[in-house]
Amino acid sequence: MNEERWDNLIKAINDCNQCPLGSQRTHPVIGEGSLDADIMFIGEAPGHNEDRQGIPFVGRAGKILDKLLAHINLKREDVFIANILKCRPPGNRNPQKNEVESCTPFLDAQIEIVQPKLLVPLGNFSYRYLLSKYNVSHDKISTDHGKVFKKQTLTETLYIFPMYHPAVATYNPNQLSVLIKDFEVLDSYLHQQVMNIQG
Repeated sequence: MNEERWDNLIKAINDCNQCPLGSQRTHPVIGEGSLDADIMFIGEAPGHNEDRQGIPFVGRAGKILDKLLAHINLKREDVFIANILKCRPPGNRNPQKNEVESCTPFLDAQIEIVQPKLLVPLGNFSYRYLLSKYNVSHDKISTDHGKVFKKQTLTETLYIFPMYHPAVATYNPNQLSVLIKDFEVLDSYLHQQVMNIQG
């Protein structure tokens, strides 16, 4: 059932022209990973390399994300990786409000299909969208990164763990230590609190 829903979602994203980005892309960047993943990482928007390959996080920020995952003994195939936007904004600019509004129904559908136990927004745009979506009180990512937010839905308990976007370490190498620390906190939390989340 999930595979059929997933195939339909891929077709809808491939056919989407709800905002101008759809006509400017080389490839939509739908997402990558396991449809049974307990953890979903959600970035902001594809960049140049992602647009060319149709795969999320394959540029400099992606290499950092891969190293951070490996640091806590995770691989891409263990998790699911997506973005707020499925198409690259020109010049890698920030997502615009109308683009987020047009594209996030696709992300919502991905969350429904994968049904992760833990959402990890990477960066300010995914942080603000996800915590607002689940009506979780929040401040700003500079104070909320590395913290666990718990949301009880109708059917389950969902955890949200905001982090800075890995790209921050490409602009400011000092931020890499912050990212490493947050991933270590995440790893500790996975082992101590969210039972069976890693299998």
